[in-house]
Amino acid sequence: MDLVSRIQRLPIGKFHYTLLWVIGLGWMFDAMDTGLISFILAKMAEDWAMTPDDKSWVVSIGFIGMAIGAVCSGGLADRWGRKTVFASTLVIYSLATAACAFAPNLTWLLVFRFIVGLGLGGQLPVAVTLVSEYIPAHVRGRFIVLLESFWGLGWLVAALVSRFIIPDFGWHTAFLIGGIPALYAFVIWKMVPESVPYLINRGRHKEAHALVKKIEAQCGVEVIEIFEVKPVAENHDISFSQLWSGIFARRTLMLWLIWFGIVFSYYGIFTWLPSLLVKGGYTIVKSFEYVLVMILAQLPGYIAAAWLVEKLGRKATLAGFIAMCAVSAYFFGQADNVTQIVVWGCLMSFFNLGAWGVLYTYTPEQYPANIRAFGSGWAAAIGRIGGIFAPFAVTHIMVLDHGFSYVFIMFTAVLVAVALIILLLGEETKGKTLESIGL
Repeated sequence: MDLVSRIQRLPIGKFHYTLLWVIGLGWMFDAMDTGLISFILAKMAEDWAMTPDDKSWVVSIGFIGMAIGAVCSGGLADRWGRKTVFASTLVIYSLATAACAFAPNLTWLLVFRFIVGLGLGGQLPVAVTLVSEYIPAHVRGRFIVLLESFWGLGWLVAALVSRFIIPDFGWHTAFLIGGIPALYAFVIWKMVPESVPYLINRGRHKEAHALVKKIEAQCGVEVIEIFEVKPVAENHDISFSQLWSGIFARRTLMLWLIWFGIVFSYYGIFTWLPSLLVKGGYTIVKSFEYVLVMILAQLPGYIAAAWLVEKLGRKATLAGFIAMCAVSAYFFGQADNVTQIVVWGCLMSFFNLGAWGVLYTYTPEQYPANIRAFGSGWAAAIGRIGGIFAPFAVTHIMVLDHGFSYVFIMFTAVLVAVALIILLLGEETKGKTLESIGL
């Protein structure tokens, strides 16, 4: 039995759940950092008398860093290892976030936010690739959606920090709290194993075998002393051209379009939600409270997606959740009272974040081991380009009469287009091993 098959045959147990929560907490810190800026920006804009373009640059410069970080970290993870890059990116964005507290002016803040983006954008594609390569095919989708659910917890932490810290202690303190996760890198280094497919693809077969034996012992199954190695990819090299060759060209086109649309809509909506509500006449404290309620709605969205992704499959679940998010976004933009804002905001949050969980499942399933993190990183990077454009689109539309409504009509159109792309170009991957999909 080859090494990858031995990993796939392991019963779901303590090893898999430990991997989930250790990587998941890193994912949570990434989300907390991403969420903090949306709350901080609402107060910082007042203190620094920032123009709409200034605020747009604070958000967009982070996405420029995310795009570069996603591409670079994906390639580095396929060369240097998933574990190393995962831990390194966490340290980068945490320390840079803490440095934002000491920024003397907008220029320095933008420099630090760019570095934050490098780490944030680099961490998630690597994390999802690593977990995907350890989870058996029949529950892989469910585990990746559960991993993504830590994103909701991170935004919840960001909302709580912002609600109870910013009004009384200032936004500088919130930035300092965002630097604390750097200490978590020690936990990652101690508890997270390196990817077995990565080790095989780099020719480190004895190291891979020793790791598999250790995991087998932890899981209480027979430890096989004689090992067999099968290739996990046809090629061992990493190149951009592979993403656009053969069967991968259609998959890459689909992923790039999905990622651009979903990042454009998600960050356009949720990064600006506190500021949009303030502009709509609500106080900063009230807007934080409303967003906190909407964030809580993300958690059942993940649970529903985790169940449906293995029942209906990736394609139907992803397209369905995005389509329902489009409907919710439209009615949120038409809301004219608190009840409607909260109800439609919760539904929008429920479906949008459920869709994110499925997308993170679906993305690494499109590529073989040698370009899995690289391809996932490029898809995420194209998505970040959508995040760069979203703030400017929002700020320029908001100055129009009925701008709030127009902003969400725009997001509705983008989300409908994404759902159609999935239905037209997507392939179902439910229940298939990564090796059978990628080759």
